[in-house]
Amino acid sequence: QVQLVESGGGLVHPGGSLRLSCVASLNTFASSLMAWYRQAPEKQRRELVASISSYGTTTYADSVKGRFSIDRDNPKKMVYLQMNNLKQEDTAVYYCNTIPSIDHWGQGTQVAVSK
Repeated sequence: QVQLVESGGGLVHPGGSLRLSCVASLNTFASSLMAWYRQAPEKQRRELVASISSYGTTTYADSVKGRFSIDRDNPKKMVYLQMNNLKQEDTAVYYCNTIPSIDHWGQGTQVAVSK
């Protein structure tokens, strides 16, 4: 059974940092394009934040470029999101998934950025 389990969220002040982790029980993990998504409060859709290919090629949403960094550990089936210089607009529930996404979304991890 596919499982995506996110962790590492929390409450931080603007300018703070967090490192999110995701363990993905995917048989095809090593060859999968992995990504972090987020869903802000009162938003109905998830936003693609960052992605990383099996070879380590990364892409970022314009809103997080220069502040967020995605990486992966294929043997451990882990994906990480280092978030620096956090802003209040980064407040959201963060999820990891593939691209295209699969239906088995995890619970996500809450990130709250507040003064």
